[in-house]
Amino acid sequence: MIPLDDIRRFAVSRLGARATLAAAIERLGFVQADPIRAPARAQDLTLRHRVEGYRAGDLERAYATLAVEEDVFINYGFVSRSLHALMHPRTGAGLSPSAANKRARDLLAFVRERGTVHPREVDAHFAHGTVTNYWGGSSSATTHLLEAMHYKGLLRVARREAGIRIYAPQPEKPAPTGASERRQRIDALVDVVVRKYAPLSTSGLSVVVRRLRYAAPQWRGELAPALERARKRLSQAAAGGDTWYWPADEELSGAEAADEVRLLAPFDPVVWDRRRFEQLWGWAYRFEAYTPVPKRKLGYYALPLLWRDRVVGWANVSLRDGQLDASFGYVAARPPRDRAFRNELDAELARMRGFLVTARTPRT
Repeated sequence: MIPLDDIRRFAVSRLGARATLAAAIERLGFVQADPIRAPARAQDLTLRHRVEGYRAGDLERAYATLAVEEDVFINYGFVSRSLHALMHPRTGAGLSPSAANKRARDLLAFVRERGTVHPREVDAHFAHGTVTNYWGGSSSATTHLLEAMHYKGLLRVARREAGIRIYAPQPEKPAPTGASERRQRIDALVDVVVRKYAPLSTSGLSVVVRRLRYAAPQWRGELAPALERARKRLSQAAAGGDTWYWPADEELSGAEAADEVRLLAPFDPVVWDRRRFEQLWGWAYRFEAYTPVPKRKLGYYALPLLWRDRVVGWANVSLRDGQLDASFGYVAARPPRDRAFRNELDAELARMRGFLVTARTPRT
């Protein structure tokens, strides 16, 4: 049995030191993406704490030069090439409906001939019409097929133009040659998700391993035994009435957190597991962008406010005419009285403004 404080400090310490963009992506393995900009996209808000001198949009600007792919892991986002290779080929994720397979072959030949294609260009060539999308609306059948082929691993996102995916052929990935290699790949996927979201409670570990069915649907039936193997090989300890898991090669550090304020993204690894958030910080954070305005308690895009190893409140931030506008809410109804907090909050707001207004060619 160890103090829950040690688990909390360990969770915060895994923000790690700031590195280059390429190194941070390789270390994280996966960065969850979200299109909302309030004040910036989730992937940028996540990376700014982990990349030296990061500015909003750096990932998109540097994308073509990085060993990174847009793809689905446990959510949609950006994955390192090494992680991408573990997930593919998605041999069990057939294109649906099956009648689309001939269209897919023709479309793939077209993309290979052109090198890169805009969905509009494909639609003009094939005129596939429309389909009903997940939300019941009408979507371009071309877009639907391109997305399915991307998920299947036949195509990749080469870049984006005005937010639209530009597709290119994806080199074929070798499938595991036997049960042993397949098991090694599955265990490696589990290790990636644990390294990203550790420390994980018993239920948290179960949740992230089950979500690997999106990363590797061809192995969804093998995730339960993979979870049992993980429980045996990962480091673990009891704290706060739960069992916590983290990578076997990492030490559980109980070091005091630095005097630093950070405004975290709603999908940052420190924040992502909402149940863990409540266990470690004693209050419920909610992402309310899709909550009706009268029912919001924190705001449209509240950023958890981390001070040392405590999440003491939240902020809603926007940039107007080059000036940062921020409003705050605090769990204790008032900010910490420590003068160091005020100084560090000012420093974090200055960093946030620089992150939002300064564009440059990023280091990779």
